Amino acid sequence: MDAIDDLNHWMMTQGRCSNDPVKVVSHFCATLIDAGVPLWRVNIGQRFANPLLIAWGVVWTPDSTEIYDVTHARMLTDGYIGSAFEYILENQRPLHKSLRGLDPDQDHVSYLEFAQAGGTDYYATLLDYGDGSQHGCTFASQSPNGFSPRHLEMIEAAKPGLASALEPVTMRKSSKSLLRTYLGDGPSEAVWTGSIQRGERTSLEAVVMFSDLRGFTALSDSAPEDEVFDALEGYFDIVVQSVEEMGGDVLKFMGDGILSVFPIRTAGEHRHQCQHATQAARNVLGGLAVLNDRRLQARKSPLDLGIGINVGTVSYGNIGSPGRLDFTVLGGAVNVASRIEGLTKSLGHRVLATHAIADATPNLFTARGSHNVRGLAHPVDLFSLSEPNP
Repeated sequence: MDAIDDLNHWMMTQGRCSNDPVKVVSHFCATLIDAGVPLWRVNIGQRFANPLLIAWGVVWTPDSTEIYDVTHARMLTDGYIGSAFEYILENQRPLHKSLRGLDPDQDHVSYLEFAQAGGTDYYATLLDYGDGSQHGCTFASQSPNGFSPRHLEMIEAAKPGLASALEPVTMRKSSKSLLRTYLGDGPSEAVWTGSIQRGERTSLEAVVMFSDLRGFTALSDSAPEDEVFDALEGYFDIVVQSVEEMGGDVLKFMGDGILSVFPIRTAGEHRHQCQHATQAARNVLGGLAVLNDRRLQARKSPLDLGIGINVGTVSYGNIGSPGRLDFTVLGGAVNVASRIEGLTKSLGHRVLATHAIADATPNLFTARGSHNVRGLAHPVDLFSLSEPNP
């Protein structure tokens, strides 16, 4: 098994340092094929801790190698229940199964699909990482003779090297995914690279968007907990998707308030980011209309919100104590966005913005006069956003 020994050595040296799961899995499969293992399709699935994603993996075929993600919801579907991955994790042992003579009423749909595509044999086994976690590998063949005991022995002998190469990739992906989930794209990258430590801050121009759910206190006091969380999740989904689709970062959830930023890194981006934030606000209103239609059909009360948009200089960084940090943006531009959002209800307009925002998208805003804003010495000219047609 010199070829397998050489493969393990490559995995534990070059593969481990490559940070390239596609390269690792492709080399793993190519080496096994050269050693005589008749591979047709390989799936290396790895679990990690994340509130949105439960696993990721690499699928290899002779034509391509691709990375995929698995959501928690996927684990509750027939795609996972009854699959080889569920079997090996539940029973703690490999599974070797012929793809010939399958029973459509008894066998998992994945086996039927592989057989229909020309698969003849299937093998699933566990992959053990140094932290004690277990992951799954599946191997399919189109060879008339399938996998021999010798083939399976070579696959098992090559697993330690594969685990050595993929475990650090999984750890990095898990950490980065967690950072992105809680901080957003831009801030998570800054924290990951160590460029923003406690007390360190970066000043930059940004469009700030602050949104708040109206009537949330009354809903919290009167509605069951499940209904409150259902309302929040629907509202959060709309705002986050709208902001991220337009290139912004959602930085913070504050109860039912959401703080988002659209960084302006060059002078030429000023107008574009003002327009992107405006479009994000319009998308939020459109999404809320769709959500309220569903809520009314379910005999739930409709939701409403207010949005304030401003642009200016913000300070971007970590604050807190040595043992507990919070990533946020601070500055007058943030305060103004929050406070003009607070005027949306009294002025009767769901989206209010300052002059600089309205000036970047003049056809979408209407002047609403000057108004006193708490904490500012002089009144601020405010503009309401024309709402999309229902």
